[in-house]
Amino acid sequence: MISQFFVLSQRGDNIVFRDYRGEVQKGSAEIFFRKVKFWEDGGLQEAPPVFNVDGVNYFHVKVVGLLFVATTRVNTSPSFVLELLQRIARVIKDYLGILNEDSLRKNFVLVYELLDEVIDFGYVQTTSTELLKSHVFNEPLVIDAARLSPLGPAAIFAQGTKRMPGIAVTKSVVATESGGKRREEIFVDIIEKISITFSSSGYILTSEIDGTIQMKSYLSGNPEIRLALNDDLSIGRSQGPAYGYRSSSGSGTVVLDDCNFHESVRLDSFDIDKTLSLIPPDGEFPVMNYRLTQEFRPPFRINTLIEEVGSLKAEVILKVSAEFASSITANTIKVQMPLPKCTSRVSFELEAEAIGQTTDFKEANKRLEWSLKKIVGGSEHTLRAKLTFSQESHVNITKESGPVSMTFTIPMYNVSRLQVKYLQIAKKSATHEPYRWVRYVTQANSYVARI
Repeated sequence: MISQFFVLSQRGDNIVFRDYRGEVQKGSAEIFFRKVKFWEDGGLQEAPPVFNVDGVNYFHVKVVGLLFVATTRVNTSPSFVLELLQRIARVIKDYLGILNEDSLRKNFVLVYELLDEVIDFGYVQTTSTELLKSHVFNEPLVIDAARLSPLGPAAIFAQGTKRMPGIAVTKSVVATESGGKRREEIFVDIIEKISITFSSSGYILTSEIDGTIQMKSYLSGNPEIRLALNDDLSIGRSQGPAYGYRSSSGSGTVVLDDCNFHESVRLDSFDIDKTLSLIPPDGEFPVMNYRLTQEFRPPFRINTLIEEVGSLKAEVILKVSAEFASSITANTIKVQMPLPKCTSRVSFELEAEAIGQTTDFKEANKRLEWSLKKIVGGSEHTLRAKLTFSQESHVNITKESGPVSMTFTIPMYNVSRLQVKYLQIAKKSATHEPYRWVRYVTQANSYVARI
């Protein structure tokens, strides 16, 4: 049961607020934001997704820089509420096309109408975009996609390829285009989040891929879709590396530990020819979720060297190597490294040809940050950092430093080599062929190298 729902910007501005039951004080949004902004509890740098203040349970998720928050005084399942917040964000994005502060403010009437249909007196009714269509009647005011950040979620698929339209993920499922027509097209995204831990000598200690096949359909008439995956796909963990450490474009059996499918997917012929059949509902939804824990070729290698230079100084050398094809470009890369607590000053030295790179020393939590706008496959980048200590360190500097962590996004690349062979539409338009878009993206979930 939900008492309140609200959406805050990164500055703490209250964009959307709905009080369903009147059980929680009106200033809860301000209490929540101050608690999150100045969180200091148990050594955590960020507030956890669920916490309690004065008998009120606060649940929150961050979606494209916005905080989606729910409050309640009753003891309810955290996983249920967090999943609800993600689904509300997805429904709003389905209707508005673009999910950001500007689109929420311009479409506040539609957003409140959606919230009143999704939750009634604190009880969840539905989070299905398709079912909501018969109850929600306001039309969205579409935001110009050209105003999006060039490295925002809507733009990552357009980087380095002309096959993906820039407005691919910014269209509303209910709005029509100029002339009252609706462009017939369907998008399938294979999104993989990888977790990997390297030992201090560079060996892989743990590795895991969490993947999902997302679909968003703009096809009229709800035609049946047939989606074919790799012929050599198998489900169920086997011993040893799944594909002998080949490149992501090479051949070999793809072995998934486990997977699950959307309720609309029919698996009649999946065991025979690895084909999924479904009638896609409106909005964005996961066709298939999968997990893989066997070894794979990591997209990046991280090498770290720490040398003491006298009693009050040390030098850190960080090298990042891209181990994928030169035709692929990673973007929004950030490398972070905790430094010894006695570090007082850090000076940085980048390569002479470094473009689009920034460095920073976060003195409050003694952390080095190195941001790179993009990295081309096959390239290497090096950062030198000279540390100055406030007092002579009597412990091993290497033990007090690290581990090095990394975040990144790589469009049109996937590690597991799970492929969509073809996307077949059973009922085609008599006047024109529907557009089909299949896109791949790899992101870091937990990418850590020990020192």
